Formats: sequence, C-alpha cells, structure tokens
Amino acid sequence: MRGLETAVYFATLNKGKYAEVAEVATEFGVRLKPLRRGKMEIQSDDLREIASFAAKEACVATLRPVVADDSGFFVHALGGFPGPYSAYVFRTIGNNGILRLLRSAGNRAASFQAAVAFCKPNAEPICFSGTVNGAVVRRPKGIRGFGFDPIFMPNEGDGRTFAEMSAKEKNRFSHRGRAFRKLFEWLTM
Repeated sequence: MRGLETAVYFATLNKGKYAEVAEVATEFGVRLKPLRRGKMEIQSDDLREIASFAAKEACVATLRPVVADDSGFFVHALGGFPGPYSAYVFRTIGNNGILRLLRSAGNRAASFQAAVAFCKPNAEPICFSGTVNGAVVRRPKGIRGFGFDPIFMPNEGDGRTFAEMSAKEKNRFSHRGRAFRKLFEWLTM
C-alpha cells in the first residue's frame, strides 16, 4: 500500500463524517483510524489548500500518516455561497437560513465539493477531489447525515435528499465518497 504499513489516521471530530469515510475505506481494505484531535483549518477560498494544510499540520504534529478533508456547499443562485465557509454558515443560519435566502430563487442548482489530502511523515500532501451536483429542495427532508444533507438532492439519485439515504447509499453519490475513493484507489495501487 504505497509504502504504508500502518493505518491511515483521519483528522476529524465529526463522527458522522468518520462513519461515512470508514465505510468507503472498508471497500478498499484500508485501515482507517480516527485521529483523536481536530484539524487546524486555515481560511481560504480553496478547499484543496485548506485540506492540504490540515493534513500536513496533523502529520507533522503526530508523525503518523494523516488524511484530512474539507468540503463546501456551493449554491449557484447565491454565487457559490457558502462554499468553503459551509461549516460556519451551517452553525449560524443552518438549513432554514439557506432556504430563506433561496425563497424567491428560480435556480436551485447546487453542488457539494470535497478535497481530501493525505500526508505521510517527511512528505508533502497529495490531494484528491470529488463533486456531486444536485438541487436545494424547498423544505428539509430526512433525519440521517449531517449539515446541509436534509436540503440537498443529488441529480444522480432517486429524488431523495442525502438525509433520506443510508450512509452506504449516500457514499455512492457523495462528493466525499468520490474523493476518498480516489485516495484509497491511489493508496492501494
């Protein structure tokens, strides 16, 4: 596994995110372990830059192979807002705030984008990305997932929001699932 003889440590405190990624790791036989520390996050408009910085910082601090990710929810009618500031926007205005902003919008197109960076000791991070296109629904639906999942319906799905899908179903379409699949494929080549 690309000179890696140990587990890959995931720098996240988000249990839902960890569970989703652990399921994808299992598909590839990658041993994923939680890194019991949050990631250091810089402010940037570039998801790849945010994820790469976080992976490198955690790797240097722990001397372990670390993966970190950053995701954004990009709403087209809002000029891509909230983008890489999604976690803050979710904490401050939440799903209902986004729905209020889109109340009179005809275009409800949106996408989730993810950047996943892997760094092992004495190396520079390598980054993979994933995107899923869809639309913002008119009212939250579902109780699974986290963040903006109850208001996002992927184009490739069957009309359900991410919050109405199991983790396995969501991983088939999700931005994060796509980015982590690229990483795990690369690691197991």
